[in-house]
Amino acid sequence: MRRPIVQFLILIVALVAINVFGNRFFHRFDFTADKRFTLNEKTKKLLHENKKPITITVFLDGALPPAFKRLQTSVKDLLAEYKSYSTGTVKIVFVDPLAGLSTKAQDTVVNNLYQNGIEATNLSVKTESGLTQKLVFPMAMLEADGKQYPVRLFQNFDTGKSYDENINQSIENLEYTFTSGLKKLFSGVNPRIGFTESNGELSDLQLYDALHTLSNSYVVGRVDLNTITKAGLDALKVLVIAKPKKPFSEAEKYKINYFVLNGGRVIWSIDQVNAELDSLRGRNGQMVAGNDLNLNDMLFIYGARINYNIIADVNCGEIPVATGNVGGQSQIQLVPWLYYPILIPDSSVALAKKLDGIKSEFPSTVDTIGVKGIRKRFLLNTSEYNRVFDAPKLFSLNMVAEQPDPKKFSHIPQHVAVLLEGSFPSVFAGRPLPNGIKAAYPMPLKIKAAKMVVIGDGDVFKNQVVEKDNSPLALGFDRYTQKTYGNKILLQNIVDYFTDADNLITLRNKKLKIRLLDKEKIRTEKGKWQFINVVAPLLLLVLFAIFQHYYRKYRYAR
Repeated sequence: MRRPIVQFLILIVALVAINVFGNRFFHRFDFTADKRFTLNEKTKKLLHENKKPITITVFLDGALPPAFKRLQTSVKDLLAEYKSYSTGTVKIVFVDPLAGLSTKAQDTVVNNLYQNGIEATNLSVKTESGLTQKLVFPMAMLEADGKQYPVRLFQNFDTGKSYDENINQSIENLEYTFTSGLKKLFSGVNPRIGFTESNGELSDLQLYDALHTLSNSYVVGRVDLNTITKAGLDALKVLVIAKPKKPFSEAEKYKINYFVLNGGRVIWSIDQVNAELDSLRGRNGQMVAGNDLNLNDMLFIYGARINYNIIADVNCGEIPVATGNVGGQSQIQLVPWLYYPILIPDSSVALAKKLDGIKSEFPSTVDTIGVKGIRKRFLLNTSEYNRVFDAPKLFSLNMVAEQPDPKKFSHIPQHVAVLLEGSFPSVFAGRPLPNGIKAAYPMPLKIKAAKMVVIGDGDVFKNQVVEKDNSPLALGFDRYTQKTYGNKILLQNIVDYFTDADNLITLRNKKLKIRLLDKEKIRTEKGKWQFINVVAPLLLLVLFAIFQHYYRKYRYAR
């Protein structure tokens, strides 16, 4: 009698010891090859330091396409990890915002959600009977301390890719999406971003989606370099110079230089030549020449040079061209336009990793200059099948009929954008104050480290506009080909990288191996696998019952 009692007591003591040890020493084990359930140390630190209750509402529930069901499962798994490591309480809610609503009520809900930053995605889902339309909300709302922040779970949407490929990229970015969103929510500090407007830059309408997208996380506005004060510059974190057309004055350059020396971040999106597709329509041609923006000396000292040329690339976008009249109606056809290259992001740089192609218009090559203490990394490149034309050059829409000569379109990839980081030298060192600057701005005793991106195209961050009603389209979306390129994500990545001291952009480096079922095998072997999974187990159960019956009969009949 004593032995079972002793064994029972030992078992009780062991269970208590295991529970005490588990409470004092927390650890989770991840046996997957790609470590898909392992959080980055930056994420763990953020969750551990937060003491506030968090509510995460995910708008992915109900009847979903298989690919989005996989996204939903990955979100559930990731948020379970967040909940385990968080010091504060984490409430996770999955909802279907349109469940059980009438069509009119659904429209009201969709509009209300849009006002709060929750955008719907209309999918064309392939089924056995054809294509069906499905409205889903691949987004989540983060709430803490009375504040809300929406995050997009389905990113890099490109109609040229399958849903499975896009879903896999989105799953890889989930940790970055949630962690960066939570950090912005916890900090309560929204950095200021200024888009210049004093030199003929892109209009508010052309920058609508860029301004609207960034305003979800930052304080965004336009900046007039002629009137902005030193205090105004000190309040800015990022300065965006998008497609200026007028030369910069020395006073404006002085203010930009002061901003850079104080650790400011600058995005230069510059058209070095005056090529415009609209200028080619309705005329025999346009002589494309260089733009005089009075910025060459400044960029040279900082370590970059945008050349006076235009790149043609076989890997390019398409434009609509009238090909003739049929029955009194003009016939429009999409044709490749070599001077709209689709730029390839350099995946070795974190902020360009996992980006779709970047749509460009008449871009120029970008070179780097040796400047001490400045780190240079190229972000965007052409394909190998490119050709560079020096300006001036005569352009005409008739060039769409020209077939590229493979011998002339075979070169090393050309660089179109570069990231510069470090302590930049002053452009105005040893020079008198320019006209318009009444008193010298006090410079820091030690020049602060700054960052800038130099892009040889002024249209990278310009959204298309529908002429009929002047309605802006999404940045990166091409209404002619119905494709969405990575321009918006590129802008968001650059700004996030420029404003994030913790460098959370490295969370995008996670790589998951996609393991998909062979759809052709599913179609051809559907009956076989249904038999194996449904009928075979029942047959085995019946055979086992028959065997058991005769075995018992044989055994007990003796």
